[in-house]
Parts: sequence; C-alpha cells; structure tokens
Amino acid sequence: MRIVEIGDAADPRLGDYRDLTDVALRRVREPAEGLYIAESAKVLARALAAGHRPRSLLVQDKWLDDARALLADAPDDAVPVYVVPEDVAAGVTGYAVHRGVLAAMHRPPLRTVADVVAGARLVVVLEDIVDHTNVGAAFRSAAGLGADAVLVTPRCADPLYRRSVRVSMGTVFQVPWTRLPEWDEAGPLLHEAGLHVAALALSEEAVPLDDFAAGRPDRVALLLGAEGDGLSRRALAAADTVVTIPMDGGVDSLNVAAASAVALWALRH
Repeated sequence: MRIVEIGDAADPRLGDYRDLTDVALRRVREPAEGLYIAESAKVLARALAAGHRPRSLLVQDKWLDDARALLADAPDDAVPVYVVPEDVAAGVTGYAVHRGVLAAMHRPPLRTVADVVAGARLVVVLEDIVDHTNVGAAFRSAAGLGADAVLVTPRCADPLYRRSVRVSMGTVFQVPWTRLPEWDEAGPLLHEAGLHVAALALSEEAVPLDDFAAGRPDRVALLLGAEGDGLSRRALAAADTVVTIPMDGGVDSLNVAAASAVALWALRH
C-alpha cells in the first residue's frame, strides 16, 4: 500500500471523505461519483471479501497496522492510505472518527433485476424506506434468515450509504440486490420472473402470515413499505396476496425491520 501523511483538512486528496454527516449531499454525491464509504475494519473486510475495490483508505496512525492487515492481499498495491491526525479526520468527515479505518470504495454497477432474482426463492422488496438504519437492518435480516436477494425502489434509501452498511454489519455486500424501476414496470418484471408477490400490509382481506407460510408458493417476493405510510397503492396493486402479521396487545404493526425478520423467519426455505 502507499502511505501518504496529510496534515491539512482542506487537502483535495481527502475529497471522498468530506462532509460524511451531510446525508442529503452524500446520498446524491456517492452514486453519482461511483463511490461509497466503508466504515470500520470489519465492514471493510467484508467488502474486500465480496470483491469490492478500495479507492483509498483514511486512518489515524494508531490504526495503520489494521490497514496493513486489510490490504495485505489486495490486488492493487497502489491504494493510497491517507494517515491523518485526529483533528484532521474530524474536520474532514464532520464527526469524531472512532471506528478505525474508513475506506472510499468503488461502487459496483447495478445489476439487472432479472439477473439478481434468477433462481431466487425468497426475495425482499423494500419500497420507499428512507431510513438508512431500517434499510441496513432489513438487509441483515435478509442475510441471516435466508432471503436470496433484495430489491429496492427508486426512492428507497441507499443500501451502500455508510449507516446502512454499518447497521447491516456488512451484509449488504453478500446479499445480491439492485434497484427496481417504477411500479408500472416493476410489477410485470417480478411476475415475469415467476415470483408470487406477497405484500405485508394491514387489510381486512389480508391472509395471516402463518397461513400463507403453511402453503407458501415456491418463489415469493415479499413487499415491505415505510413506517407510517406503508405500501403504496401501486405496490398493493402489483401484489398477488396481502399478508399480515397477527398482533396482540392493541398493537397494529411492527417496525419495518422487525417485521422483515418475523416474515422472513416464517417464510424461510
């Protein structure tokens, strides 16, 4: 690796790491510039294991050995490792960096929907979930409970945003995913792929989850919507079945991340 010591937060070589706490800026900038940020040695290790390529690393001197270990088997020995003092790291990123290594990564190109769901028996579809924590938690559930793929709608939060990646514990790198088009195209794509579309929603006509799971179709796409608004009418119109999680105690629904875990456990194959 190529070690570069930098003592000025204004240094243009640190541009990939600038203003990481500005969510509105980063969620537009990162996809447009073909990058994402991996935060912590564990997350970066999972990204590298999945074949993702670093553009650069940002570390303080006390974590330089971690960077060496992570890049020991990297195919590109020219990856710059920027070593900065603590105050410079905070000045660039906008927060006190205490998770060790930060890495600016090359963002892989999005795959086609057909490619991602080919052969999948259980697919998670996240519609317009804008909270990065919930997106990351849903990916962790998908990875841990047997989903084969995740699809996200155009307005869903970025699974590769720093917080989504961290909350997912890096599982966003191991579960195949891509973005769907709008529902007028997405619905037919799911059905053409041979998926039975099951929408998790509150409805008088909804089938209880345990009943649906008992006779589940061979290939299922599970639709989950944002808290509050739930699934859109267009998403519900694309569904073959509406499914609900029976609740007690006067509670009508669960947090979307919790609901994804419950439903995926019931539908695991």
